[in-house]
Amino acid sequence: MKQLKSATYVLILLLAISIPHSLISQERDPVTEGKIEDQLKAIDPTLVPTFKAATIAFDKSDYAAADSLYTIVYQKAPTFDPAIRRLGSCKIQMGDLQNGINLCEEAIRINKSSSNVITLASMLISIKETDQQRANDNYIRAIKLLKEGRELPGADDYEYTTLLAQASMQSYQVDAFKKATAELLQRHPDKWTAHYFAAVMAAEEENWILSENEIVKAKELGMAQEDVDSFLDSGIHTKALTEKAKTFFLWTLLIWALGFVLLYIVGLILSNYTLNAIEREFKTQSSTKLAHTLRSVYGFLINTAGIYYYISLPIILILVIALVVGIFYLFLMLGRIPIQLMLVLLIGACITVYGMIRSLILKVKHEDPGRKLEEKDAPALFALTKEVAQTMGTRPIDEIRITPETDLAVYELGSWREKLRDNGKRILILGTGVLKDFKVDDFKAVLAHEYGHFSNRDTAGGAVALRVRNDMHKYYIALFYAGQAVWWNLAFQFIRLYDFIFRKISNGATLLQEILADRVAAQTYGAEAFENGLTYVIKRNIEFVKLANSEIEVAQLAKRSFNNLYELNGGNITDIEEEVKKSLNRETTDEDTHPSPVDRFRFIKGLGNGKALNSSLYVRDLFTDWNALTIEMTKNIEDRFEKPTE
Repeated sequence: MKQLKSATYVLILLLAISIPHSLISQERDPVTEGKIEDQLKAIDPTLVPTFKAATIAFDKSDYAAADSLYTIVYQKAPTFDPAIRRLGSCKIQMGDLQNGINLCEEAIRINKSSSNVITLASMLISIKETDQQRANDNYIRAIKLLKEGRELPGADDYEYTTLLAQASMQSYQVDAFKKATAELLQRHPDKWTAHYFAAVMAAEEENWILSENEIVKAKELGMAQEDVDSFLDSGIHTKALTEKAKTFFLWTLLIWALGFVLLYIVGLILSNYTLNAIEREFKTQSSTKLAHTLRSVYGFLINTAGIYYYISLPIILILVIALVVGIFYLFLMLGRIPIQLMLVLLIGACITVYGMIRSLILKVKHEDPGRKLEEKDAPALFALTKEVAQTMGTRPIDEIRITPETDLAVYELGSWREKLRDNGKRILILGTGVLKDFKVDDFKAVLAHEYGHFSNRDTAGGAVALRVRNDMHKYYIALFYAGQAVWWNLAFQFIRLYDFIFRKISNGATLLQEILADRVAAQTYGAEAFENGLTYVIKRNIEFVKLANSEIEVAQLAKRSFNNLYELNGGNITDIEEEVKKSLNRETTDEDTHPSPVDRFRFIKGLGNGKALNSSLYVRDLFTDWNALTIEMTKNIEDRFEKPTE
């Protein structure tokens, strides 16, 4: 027969001995007592007061007094079985076990009543035997008596089933215990003992949460608080709490993982819908409302994904710690702990946790690109930026920053409140490398595109997205330099996965922003001017990079200073044109933050008719001293390389 686990049995024993006594010492039924007294009265009326006094003493646990009084009744009425069984109970409670059992057996021989049988059975169960074999013999005998007695007239099903459960439990008979417990729960769900045994059974099956719930029900139905506390304090409450925490974490992990999948699917669907909507509706007047709706949805989705990153960090932290602890426990169970491996894992976990915390609290100082361009150095350029702003009905830029590269972009500085109120500082980045042969008319159209980002408030939001990108980048750098950017590091894999999903979502948003800004520029200065301007920017970027790199390589080999990088000519024109053609006609991919040029031109085809674009000037003509600027920027690039030595 299957047996209860010994560890659980020790736990059970805390309360096991209290149940039989509680059953026989409960408040007596006056009707039943009256019938017993009438039975004694028929034998000897003078003994009734003595019997009553003995019962009162017994119920008060004054066993010595009860023993003396029941003995008097027994001597004068040797066949009165109620007095005999109660006298036997007294002696057992006083430690006179053998005489007590003999008296209970004598009562059964005189009258095999349910009361006599259950009294002997309960006494056998309650006896504290030091010898386990004798104790088991008592339990087995008690079970046999109980099975026989429950068929007798007047048998109380609750008492018998309870004692059967008790005896089965203490004798390690798990099947019998489980059966008796099930009967109690089915037929007597309002009794605390039913739920107490259910709690024990659940503990035996290591269902700690159910065990705790059942003992709480037992308490509600009358189980003593101190017994409940003893049961819970034996380890049940701690294990139930641990189990609840594990269950909660597993559900959290599942929901968290599903959240990632949902973000990815929604982002993918939204990106596809946006591209289809551009093809289908963005050339109609009704597209303005659709664009506004899509921008709002993207804003919500990106902010949700950003917040999700910070929600994910404590989960990743717990998983990293749990993995190390789990591996250590596995090796512990195997009986061999590889010290070197565990040290590597422990150090890796510490670095991972430290890097996570550091990425959240370490502030990266913002550095503006290039240098500020003073208005006196290019007054005509500043006037042009104001003219374009006025044409578009928006606020002009506040600052221009000039760089040595081919940059052309805008951004906004200020608090999130200032940005949302359109009070942020508007900054235009201009790369010197892109300005040489940029026609003013084409430049206006491209600048209108950048102003379109301001008008559409693309630069106002995104604080959450920007912070997530920064924190994620800092975390990756910390892991990389600590040698933890490896396949088995959960945090590293999380960053890779999150970056993939976040880019899928944010790329769709930036595609939409670029298309809407293109549309504004084309409507203001004409599709042809914008197409010419964007084509020039792409061509000049390719051309400048090739020519500058070639000059830098030759100058370093010759150990001389760089020639003016912005006045270089030559190079393989065929290669440059081929590369420009390839760049202009490539397909838009899922990884792109901007649509491909050919798609951008297609989306704006036929929009706008131009705003008196008839200037023959180039952007370089708008500077007071273009030559001095190009020399300065060449020197800026040269300073990044090692000085030539003689």
